Amino acid sequence: MIETGIVIREAVTDDSEAIASLSGQLGYPSTIQEARERLARVIDHPESCVFVAVNDMQVIGWIHCFLTIRVESAEFAEIAGLVVDEGARGKHAGKELVSAVINWARKRSVRCIRVRSNIKRHAAHEFYRHIGFNELKDQKIFSLDL
Repeated sequence: MIETGIVIREAVTDDSEAIASLSGQLGYPSTIQEARERLARVIDHPESCVFVAVNDMQVIGWIHCFLTIRVESAEFAEIAGLVVDEGARGKHAGKELVSAVINWARKRSVRCIRVRSNIKRHAAHEFYRHIGFNELKDQKIFSLDL
């Protein structure tokens, strides 16, 4: 728990409604059922974690992180998503969520955490810089629907 009364804990499937709502704020709308199904898979995955920030018994933010194994580089953890409710930003919930992921990664002897952020998310870029992340590169992401 931090000074503001925000508690960070592991996510549970009962958090699906709040996670779906917050995902919409991030620009990724999903139904409660979709969020529940995805969250259940992630919670059960041994190389993945989801934490939520709770204030006054309300989930006000979440973070998802997973281990990444590559042939060309050492294993690292990657933040797949982080969002704090628009009305709760600036109260350290995001920083505390990242701290939870850092602790999770350290327990797994991971030495690096990375995050990808859309080029237009300037506030997110400043947030990550402010908490100690360094910008590595610009890149394009390609997708092939199957």
